[in-house]
Amino acid sequence: MGGDARRDGLLVVRCQLGERDAFRELVRAWHAPLWRYVRGMVGSTHLADDLVQEVWVAVLRGLPRLRESERFAPWLFTIARRAIADHLRRSYQAAETSVAEAEALAVDDDPLDGVLTTMQIEAGLYGLPPLEREVLVLFHLQDLLLTSCAEVLGVPPGTVKSRLHRARRMLRAVLVERGYEI
Repeated sequence: MGGDARRDGLLVVRCQLGERDAFRELVRAWHAPLWRYVRGMVGSTHLADDLVQEVWVAVLRGLPRLRESERFAPWLFTIARRAIADHLRRSYQAAETSVAEAEALAVDDDPLDGVLTTMQIEAGLYGLPPLEREVLVLFHLQDLLLTSCAEVLGVPPGTVKSRLHRARRMLRAVLVERGYEI
């Protein structure tokens, strides 16, 4: 993950005081985890690049109003989640579906000795509905704590647990359906 809450909190305060180097450090620490989350949700590297750039602009604008500086990570992923939701709304309105993108990205190669590669897991993720895909990406790929996932998703931790359970079952079913042995 990008960093620890104390360090991030200090960087946020430095940003709020106008230190440009502090923002660079935040971006350096959080860009890769943020990009992986967005990429995991939208399935396209180019789209992920665009959305992540949009998120960083929103972060820069919103940092002066962030009151709990040590809560930077959940705040960052909440902004990213909104950017993804806005994109998906626009896509659905334009009659584009992420399902077609997911099918194009699915890997049909035989697994090496029954071991699933990251690309195969990602292909399975794109076969899941957005809520289930999102909770798996946040919890397993971004290593957010259950409570942080709950904050980002705006639901109680118990709901995150049940979504994780359902999402894992669904992912397993998608991968088995595609011929992967689990």
